[in-house]
Amino acid sequence: MTDFAAFTAFTAPGRFLKGNIHTHTNRSDGRLPPDEVVSRYRAAGYDFLSITDHFLPSYGFPITDAGPVDGLTLILGAELHAPRTEMSDLWHLVAAGLPADFAPTTEDEDGPALARRARAAGAFVGMAHPAWYQLSLADAETVADACHAVEIYNHGCQIVHDKGDGAYMLDGLADKGRRLLAYASDDAHFKAPDFGAAWVMVKAADNSAEAILAALKAGAFYSSQGPEIHNLAFEGDRLVVECSPASGVLAIGRGYQYEHSFGTGMSRVSLPLDGLEGSPWLRVIVTDAVGRRAWSNPVWRLR
Repeated sequence: MTDFAAFTAFTAPGRFLKGNIHTHTNRSDGRLPPDEVVSRYRAAGYDFLSITDHFLPSYGFPITDAGPVDGLTLILGAELHAPRTEMSDLWHLVAAGLPADFAPTTEDEDGPALARRARAAGAFVGMAHPAWYQLSLADAETVADACHAVEIYNHGCQIVHDKGDGAYMLDGLADKGRRLLAYASDDAHFKAPDFGAAWVMVKAADNSAEAILAALKAGAFYSSQGPEIHNLAFEGDRLVVECSPASGVLAIGRGYQYEHSFGTGMSRVSLPLDGLEGSPWLRVIVTDAVGRRAWSNPVWRLR
């Protein structure tokens, strides 16, 4: 029998809800007003949204509240900034679930302190688009205790800068024993075709903001550009992946360790775990026929 933990998203009670936790309005550097942004996500079939305008003095430290809205759960949030990283003047931290009165940053508050304050305030905190601003592994380790997750894919950064993938950061931290989750977002600013191309599927008890945030923090979600993951489970010494029709299913682990299966229209794949022997963690990537991906959160060995 495998000694990996179960994939929480597929063992937790509730139903899957589609949402985005990183997007912008004209309260900061986005093009559209909050009501129009909300309308577009609702029309696209999203169940929840966190507007994360840039929490900077130049924008008046906004925590944008566009609610209430019928049919779409809104979660207050912001993209937080403080000086500095090795390669950038500012940190970029997504915080979904902030209180409306979250205090502005001060001149002596650095990124790690800000991340810890956001988490203490109840937010789900993520390392936003690490590749876009060349966040180093050394810098990321200084906030790893405060962050819940790494942004594994950012669609806006991908189409505008070709720097959308955060897997190097997630896996680099995992190889150092840091147990972070992985979320995808579109980071839409509505100035380019950046809307609606990456999201999270959260297994929540209900569609309240409280239940969605609890599920995010528990890791009861997967991320996607389109493919659906129906179930991930261990059967004996194999990993069974049930999904929408796929052309590739990967299980990757420490360093270069992996197992894979490629084909046409695969909806149930049973992978051996031989190639992951000794890896303390693994995660799953499902790819469809046009190259869109879905990502599980990492799971860790129980011993």
